[in-house]
Amino acid sequence: MVRAVTEVTQKGSARESGGEEAARDEEQVSQFVERFAADMTEAGMQRMGARVFAALLVSDPGRLTAAEIAERLRISPAAVSGAVRYLNQLNLITREREPGSRRDHYRLYNEVWYEAVAHRDQFLTRWQNTMHEGAKILGPHTPAGARVAKTAEFYEFMQAELIHMLARWRAREESARAEERGAGPTGAP
Repeated sequence: MVRAVTEVTQKGSARESGGEEAARDEEQVSQFVERFAADMTEAGMQRMGARVFAALLVSDPGRLTAAEIAERLRISPAAVSGAVRYLNQLNLITREREPGSRRDHYRLYNEVWYEAVAHRDQFLTRWQNTMHEGAKILGPHTPAGARVAKTAEFYEFMQAELIHMLARWRAREESARAEERGAGPTGAP
């Protein structure tokens, strides 16, 4: 998905990537960013974090400075600061600085969705352990204890499925890369 979404600029220049791009409609890009941010907000993400994430997602290099983010979204530097802190805590972006530069760049992980889902495994383990403890405290034969134990079972199931799903995704990506290199899906020419 990250590869499929590209930044759109009306000027036809690519100041972030240094190359030439086809002319793009800045207004359409802005509308897409806001629409995708609204979708993520409805799913529970912070509104400003969702907007900043969407802006990074549609930038060709997948990285922007705080000033570039503020300019694109027409928001204050303080809003950018809070949003990037939030996105960093969710493991959706990272902050980097080029040697000799005083500017921080905020970058999406190369496989942002994979990374975000993979990091959920840690939370599932923690939640699962907490639910097991809760079931013991509440008593497994009480309605509340049974409900909490069932929640722990769900987290166990979800964690096992997540591991298999991520492995299938990796295999799919490796197959696609092999096909792009002309080797075919099995790695043979």
